[in-house]
Amino acid sequence: MSAINERLAALRSQLSQHGLDAWIEPTGDPHQSEYVADHWKAREWLSGFSGSSGTLIVTPGHAGLWTDSRYFLQAEAQLKGSEVVLQKQVVPHAPEHINWLCDNLKPGSVVGCNGSLFSVSQIRQLAKAFHAAGLELNTQHDPVGAIWTDRPALPEHPVYEHDLRYAGKSRAEKLKAIREQMAKLKVGFHLVCTLDDIAWTLNIRGADVAYNPVCISYLVIDMKTAHLFINRQKVPHDLRDALLKDGVLLHAYEALEAFLEDSIGEHAVLADPTTTNLRLYNALPEDRIVHGDTIARNLKTLKNETEVANLKETMRRDGVALLRLVRWLQATLKERPVSEVEVAEVLGGLRAAQEGYVGESFAAIVGYQANGAIVHYHAEAATCAQIRPEGILLLDSGGQYLSGTTDITRTFALSAPTAEQKRHYTLVLQGHIALANAHFPAGTCGVQLDTLARQFLWQDDLNFGHGTGHGVGFFLNVHEPPQGFTPTPHGVRGTTPFLPGMLTSNEPGFYRTGAYGIRIENLVICVPASENAFGKFYKFESLSLFPIDTTLIEVAMLSPAETTWLNTYHQEVEKALTPLLEAEEVVWLKEQCKAL
Repeated sequence: MSAINERLAALRSQLSQHGLDAWIEPTGDPHQSEYVADHWKAREWLSGFSGSSGTLIVTPGHAGLWTDSRYFLQAEAQLKGSEVVLQKQVVPHAPEHINWLCDNLKPGSVVGCNGSLFSVSQIRQLAKAFHAAGLELNTQHDPVGAIWTDRPALPEHPVYEHDLRYAGKSRAEKLKAIREQMAKLKVGFHLVCTLDDIAWTLNIRGADVAYNPVCISYLVIDMKTAHLFINRQKVPHDLRDALLKDGVLLHAYEALEAFLEDSIGEHAVLADPTTTNLRLYNALPEDRIVHGDTIARNLKTLKNETEVANLKETMRRDGVALLRLVRWLQATLKERPVSEVEVAEVLGGLRAAQEGYVGESFAAIVGYQANGAIVHYHAEAATCAQIRPEGILLLDSGGQYLSGTTDITRTFALSAPTAEQKRHYTLVLQGHIALANAHFPAGTCGVQLDTLARQFLWQDDLNFGHGTGHGVGFFLNVHEPPQGFTPTPHGVRGTTPFLPGMLTSNEPGFYRTGAYGIRIENLVICVPASENAFGKFYKFESLSLFPIDTTLIEVAMLSPAETTWLNTYHQEVEKALTPLLEAEEVVWLKEQCKAL
């Protein structure tokens, strides 16, 4: 902890030299990634807190770490002995640290941050809030870079081709589609900063960050060529040749700013202010910038026929891994308790045995009893619960396969459930079924559909605090914009209309603080339903394949239609998984899938 305090002292010295009264260190990188490489984990290096979400504020007299309830226990342990104070966020991801700065700094104070780690939109929000409080914002300095002398280098994991038999469309086809959109927008260049959009566009993958199979890079597309800014040593010669054949030229990762300053000329350039960092934005000719979505984002969310076919096979293999995990857990609990961490480790090993498995799509959430009520709980070996054959277990996990990304949640009764638990579980299940059965006209958005998943809980004056679903990538980010189900009518997740090919999670839940958590999640894909005088109608097809625990259901609460949906779903699960199973596993599956 003395090292943490020494680093903060060195940072304060830098702030004084630059005339800064406060410093904001986020969790982020120049690409606005959810998960970042070690090179950009400056907030962790300065504070000692290793959680995946949090913001550090440093002033001459205070160092505060803002994070949400997922990480309170972890932060208290990791900050202990240092001068960093845990500031518990009331609302996850809310800008409570900004309010603190506005309330605690004198008018005229200067707040600093690294402009390369914040998007243009984020900087504008900061500047607006600070202006109202009489504060100034300075984005020109990098004091952390000056003091972090043993900073990890950028990752050097090799880049590899994502085969066409999985991707379904060639990079030439994707670049053509992007250029067609560029022509409509009358732009000559398109700057792409988001790692998953680059990976999708060029049919490449990597291992530079946890959970997301992407590589650190930038991409600039013009009407004839594409320019990939990356550590060239990471790109094998055969892939370099293949990229060059498709008109993709390689440049050094660090060369982008100079390229933007020298090459745009009189052309208009499309840049997304929500994903382009301020430093790059300032390298663009101000009068040539056209604001708009990254084109690839809206193309890649529509899964093609090859991707959908691959996903369906991937769901079968993923279901087998989960089945073997649950059978192992049931057998082991007869002999001894099992830690939450061990469940995650065993599940990872069972997924790894499946064809095409690359890694987890996120850190598995294994929440036993009260821990299940912590929505984004992450078990740590030193503090996790010991699972026993009693109560409720919530398991939310997913895998990255060459043939697709999975994300599935099941809640299991490890002993006879109470009447209250059965009622809550059934209300959640009814919401899941209602959303899975949605039939809706073209133009319908997630904020409209979200109500379907909450209506039964609402009738009991109950609710859950998270969104009902997020977009999912294809062997890419498990959290993929733009679409989703949310009660909030702000932002793209709630206001993006659903289209055929969009893959989205359906995951309503209920959480009894200090007691148990319930969540039922499948991935669903939007498909055409019908077309008539009123226009096109769409519906969802559930792709995830694993039994829903029927011992937790209060069957009398289900309508005939809901019972039919569940029985039909279980028939599909049994049919899909049985050919991949051993004889004893088939017997177990048949019991889990028997009709109500």
